Amino acid sequence: MAANIRKLTILVVLVAVMLLGFGQVALSYVDIGLTDIEDTGETALSVPDLSAVPQSVADDAIRLAQELFGDYHERYNDFVNQLLATYVEARDKDIVVLFNPGGWGWDFLENSPGWQSISVGIESELDSLGYKPLLLDFRRTKETYQGLVREFVELVSDYPSKAENLARRVEFLTAHNPDLKVIITGESNGTVISDRVMHILQDNPRVYSIQTGVPFWHQSIMRDRTLVLNSNGVTPDSFSRGDIPAMVWASLKALLGFSSPDDEDPGRIFYFLRAPGHDYRWQYPSVYSQIKNFLEENLGFKRGQ
Repeated sequence: MAANIRKLTILVVLVAVMLLGFGQVALSYVDIGLTDIEDTGETALSVPDLSAVPQSVADDAIRLAQELFGDYHERYNDFVNQLLATYVEARDKDIVVLFNPGGWGWDFLENSPGWQSISVGIESELDSLGYKPLLLDFRRTKETYQGLVREFVELVSDYPSKAENLARRVEFLTAHNPDLKVIITGESNGTVISDRVMHILQDNPRVYSIQTGVPFWHQSIMRDRTLVLNSNGVTPDSFSRGDIPAMVWASLKALLGFSSPDDEDPGRIFYFLRAPGHDYRWQYPSVYSQIKNFLEENLGFKRGQ
């Protein structure tokens, strides 16, 4: 009995140490997210010419970064550079479309086939309405162990700091570009942070959101200026519906090699768990028709066109 108690005590201590270490890693790491132009691949934005940025805009970027990061000088210097680079890129545009990836949050748009097709469709539709759009990635997580831990902590708490980070970026852009509109898009887990940002910026009428495949545990807060798609019109989204048996069965069949080509479904969660119906593409009539209607109803033709 004494030996068993001793083993149990050792196990409890080890688990406690592991959890403590996990928490320390999470709390000691400040992730500011990465913003990148969609068609440049994995290259961060950089300011080509600081003289192109008004001093008042640069001062505001510095003030905002100091509010968010305090003494993390390297962090807020990166943040300032990203803000100013995005400002320069967006100056001659009418609409910025910001993409929030699913999964752990480090994928680029080019690695999200479904949303890559949707973004091309959105860009084409905005062009037809007379707008000049700019597509950007918001990579909220660095592909490291620390980044993964930080993302997990943020996810289970509805992205308190990362949503604030993104909201401040959007607020900065719209404040210094009076005619600019922003569409915050997201897929799967990326819809949670998109929804949270819309809640923070609910009083900003120039911010919109398009979200696909909201996780079953998240109840969308904001409906104003927001389009939420939880069905692709072809197959019910098992992830949004919380259909765990369907996901487990599809994953087991794929793992054991029993899936036929007709059973293959590109919807996946965190790379390994299959989720039938968790797949949204522009070519699906229900997807493109709803997005097209949303853009026309909320934006219409650009004035002066």
